[in-house]
Amino acid sequence: MNDDIPFEDIGPIDYLVIEFPADRSPDGSALPLLLDLVDRGIVRVLDLAFVRKLADGSVVGVDISELGFEGDIEVSVFAEASSGLLDNADLDEAAAILEPGCSAAVLVYENRWAAPFAAALRHSGAQLVASGRIPVQGILASLDALETQS
Repeated sequence: MNDDIPFEDIGPIDYLVIEFPADRSPDGSALPLLLDLVDRGIVRVLDLAFVRKLADGSVVGVDISELGFEGDIEVSVFAEASSGLLDNADLDEAAAILEPGCSAAVLVYENRWAAPFAAALRHSGAQLVASGRIPVQGILASLDALETQS
């Protein structure tokens, strides 16, 4: 992490585990979109790691340069993303939910857009006591149910 940003000014930190199908490698099409979020100061990538769960259930790390992304994608920007927040135990835990043969990206990022808001709350003595995320599939199912009721 950047040492010149005081801890109390850091935005909320989230993680994602994105599973890629066993029958095809990630194509890298989302990386330019992630880079755009970084360039606009919306997020800061703290860690980005790739793992593969082998058929026997064992887990191996995969270097981003070994993924064989198609097109003109500059992966070196993310190759150095390692804050130390993500360790081998985290990668093993993430890989535990994968199907054998699948690979995954594990992304840890700071929500820079929310940093001033979060800092103001912390300075006033407030604290986050719950957080969550509604999966897109759940929202789409709810919208479909509402549409069929109409």
